[in-house]
Amino acid sequence: MKTEYLKASEASDIQRAGELLRSGELVAVPTETVYGLAADASNPVAVEKIFAAKGRPRNHPLIVHLGSLSMLDQWAAEVPDWLMTLGKTFWPGPLTVILEKHPGVTDVITGGLSTVGLRIPDHPALLNVLQTFNLAVAAPSANPYKKLSPTTPEQVFEVMQGKISAVLDGGPCHVGTESTILQVLPDEARILRSGPIKAPDLQAFLPVPVVTPRSHQYAVSGNKQEHYQPDSPLSVLNSDDLVQGIRMHRSDEGYLVYSPALANLRHPNLVVLPSDHAGYRKMLYTALYQLDKKRLQRIIVESPPDTEAWLDIGDRLSRAASST
Repeated sequence: MKTEYLKASEASDIQRAGELLRSGELVAVPTETVYGLAADASNPVAVEKIFAAKGRPRNHPLIVHLGSLSMLDQWAAEVPDWLMTLGKTFWPGPLTVILEKHPGVTDVITGGLSTVGLRIPDHPALLNVLQTFNLAVAAPSANPYKKLSPTTPEQVFEVMQGKISAVLDGGPCHVGTESTILQVLPDEARILRSGPIKAPDLQAFLPVPVVTPRSHQYAVSGNKQEHYQPDSPLSVLNSDDLVQGIRMHRSDEGYLVYSPALANLRHPNLVVLPSDHAGYRKMLYTALYQLDKKRLQRIIVESPPDTEAWLDIGDRLSRAASST
């Protein structure tokens, strides 16, 4: 299969992306979080292709991306009042909400669960496609299963060329890590995947307490113990333990740091990320891709702050470092 390279800045390429999706093909699309591997969510045969292209287990649920709030009742059995308030505040944006699925939603999307994850992405090119073609798309990250999520079209093309019909180039993703996943129960709301939107951000809009469990067993995208992994083994160490390794100048190791004291050290494979959460988050996967292309024996990442604001980063790195 030849993979087409489409430009989001070209109206004809937006049209082509929509036509391919409508015809049951896979198109990698930009979102604000990471690039997604999109299929028409109303077409089970098309959605099945996602699992084959990624090597993803069929029982692992997918998130459905909508073009507007008016599409919710096509995918959810019931749209609660709190969701409309929440949606008007945080959508388009990096928030996925788990709801009881509409009877017409295929089990191919939900992994056999009675629920479905829904969100409205904040990227003008993808919203243009969804709204112009009245589409909803299932769209996990556009990468092989458990590997690094791509945040540029070039990263997608490198790993998906020949497996999908097209890549729609919408530039680098401006958020850089996956959406927050939220489930609201009668007595509490749970963040099932930490992301850019935190519990305090959501609390004012929900009638129950919002909690962020450190671990849970509910099946959602990105909840496997091993995930977001580069090809090179990855370790997470504190800054004191990193200093000696960096000073040894081992050419087969790479380092990802953000502390000013470490940023001033010299090493051929040292990558310095911004020290603020938003800047770090935006550049994390791209920096890991950059180091991974050097085929190192090991990538060592400075441990992030152990605070609620950085929970999403800690989650991604702990899964990237997992080897069990």
